[in-house]
Amino acid sequence: MLINSEDGDETEAALEGWTGQRTVPNVFIDGKQIGGCDVLMVKHQAGTLVPLLTDAGALANTSAQL
Repeated sequence: MLINSEDGDETEAALEGWTGQRTVPNVFIDGKQIGGCDVLMVKHQAGTLVPLLTDAGALANTSAQL
């Protein structure tokens, strides 16, 4: 819930209309909605988050593991 924002309800409603998810964080990578914290953690633990970020140009293509 965006309780610290005057337009929090409107922002959450817009997010829900656009992505089907009201909650924040609502993470996008390379213009694609990925999901929230739980989804990001699952992707990270499965080893699929770093490739998404690398392919999007958000990380350098190195052999270092995050």
